[in-house]
Amino acid sequence: MENVPQQTATQTVEPAPSGGMVTLTHVLYGLHGFSAVMGMLAPGLIVTAFLTGWPSIIAVIINYVKRSDTRGTFLDSHFSWQLRTFWWTLLWVILAGIMFITLIGIPFAIGLALLTGVWVLYRLLRGWIALAQGRPMPMD
Repeated sequence: MENVPQQTATQTVEPAPSGGMVTLTHVLYGLHGFSAVMGMLAPGLIVTAFLTGWPSIIAVIINYVKRSDTRGTFLDSHFSWQLRTFWWTLLWVILAGIMFITLIGIPFAIGLALLTGVWVLYRLLRGWIALAQGRPMPMD
């Protein structure tokens, strides 16, 4: 009888992030969320408040400064999720601005800005809920 090595299932275990980093990630979602909600309550749009509001800009800066502290933990996916949300929103707003320049594109620009605002709210809520449940975000 031949000895066949048995493979055992190996499980990759990520290190647990510190409680302070989890709290910071909640604060960052809160800063982004505060900017977005201010866009709903103010005459501006959600996307413009999300991109230009000081809380959101501060959150993006902190995302970049503290990102290395999250490497190897599930929080890394949340930092990436927040940053991707910010930069994709900026892209959509630039495209809406370009469309707004033309008379024909104005209705499309307004629609794109409104849809982007809904998308921002969705991503913030989805990420914050996943963080509260201790789950990583997909790397889309």
